Amino acid sequence: QVQPVESGGGLVQPGGSLRLSCAASGSVLSGIGVDWFRQAPGKQRLLVATISSGGSTYYADSVKGRFTISRDNAKNTVYLQMISLKPEDTAVYYCNKIGFPRWPWGQGTQVTVSS
Repeated sequence: QVQPVESGGGLVQPGGSLRLSCAASGSVLSGIGVDWFRQAPGKQRLLVATISSGGSTYYADSVKGRFTISRDNAKNTVYLQMISLKPEDTAVYYCNKIGFPRWPWGQGTQVTVSS
C-alpha cells in the first residue's frame, strides 16, 4: 500500500524559510500529480499547492509568491519551499496524490512559525 511520508518541518521565526519533502513508499511519484495540504489546530485541512505530472503548478492565494512546489523525479520526491513564513502558516503539512481515491494520509510534518 502506498504511504506518503512528509519531512522537513520545524520551528522557525517569522520571515524564515523551510523546505518540506514528500516521498511515497510503494509508489513512483514521477508520473503522479501531488498536492500539499495543511491543517492548523481546530481547522479544516486546506489545499496549499499542487504540481501536476507535467509540472504545472497551483497555489492557494494565501501562499502565492512565498511557497514554491517542485519535483525531483530522480529522487522520487516532491518539495514545498516556503519563504517569508508567517505565524498563520503554522500547521501540520501533508502531501497526497491528486484526485480520488487518495492515498492513506501520512503523519504529516509540523511547521511552527513563532518568535
